[in-house]
Amino acid sequence: MTTMKAAEKRSQAKVEFNAFLAECPSRQLLDRISDKWVVLILCALGGDDKPGPAGAAHATAPRALRYSELSRLLAGVSQKMLTQTLRSLEHDGLLTRTVTPTVPVTVTYELTDLGLSLHHMTRGLRDWAQTHMAEVLAHRESGERCTS
Repeated sequence: MTTMKAAEKRSQAKVEFNAFLAECPSRQLLDRISDKWVVLILCALGGDDKPGPAGAAHATAPRALRYSELSRLLAGVSQKMLTQTLRSLEHDGLLTRTVTPTVPVTVTYELTDLGLSLHHMTRGLRDWAQTHMAEVLAHRESGERCTS
């Protein structure tokens, strides 16, 4: 009987991930990264928080942001939700949390390479939502008239 090294086991497991299976850990990750606050945090840290022409996002370079800056950017997020989301993203290796011993203490968040790779995908999702929102609203309105 041959034994597998840890790297071989990870490689084999990587091939076997299938989000359509209930027990697959990639399904949990998909659930986490499809959250609206995750998408918006990744976009903010990726530098996509400035509106561009016709409401489209204007991308700048990824940057580190303080907790208070993220809180101001993400209108409507509660302190509890922002804290939980940032912790889960850090736990998954998508961002880093840096504590600087100043008075008061400064805490910043920044995308890792893994987080940056996901940010490129979430940027497109957010852009699509902003671009097609008028169409979606029109369909919702016409659907409400049909059911009334």
